[in-house]
Amino acid sequence: MKMNKTQQVAEYMNNFEHPQKKEIEEVRKIILSANNHLSEHIKWNAPSFCYNNEDRFTFNFHSKGFFRLIFHCGAKVKDNPGKGPLFDDTTGLLDWAAADRAIVKFTDMNDVKAKEEKLVEIINKWIEVTSL
Repeated sequence: MKMNKTQQVAEYMNNFEHPQKKEIEEVRKIILSANNHLSEHIKWNAPSFCYNNEDRFTFNFHSKGFFRLIFHCGAKVKDNPGKGPLFDDTTGLLDWAAADRAIVKFTDMNDVKAKEEKLVEIINKWIEVTSL
């Protein structure tokens, strides 16, 4: 029986082993609660979150002592005439890796809780700016 994408993520998380699994699950809950138009699936061997079937946020677990949430614009390259960051990040959470890609790093549960409100804000801002 083929699982739907949400079931695939649930299965992935059930079998997932990581020293920061609790923190990762908390960030996943925050993301899904931030915008009820988000869906999830597995991409790059990690949970990824889509808006209008376009990937926008993907976990990265390849580091020791922390994990990342990658903010991106999906597979299609968008026009960015200014070549600077997509918008002015008033939260200070985003570490811009490119004009259309940014990263938020999480180290522990206190860090996750401290960033929760700003994370919800920046997720919705990212969706707004990348869905024009």
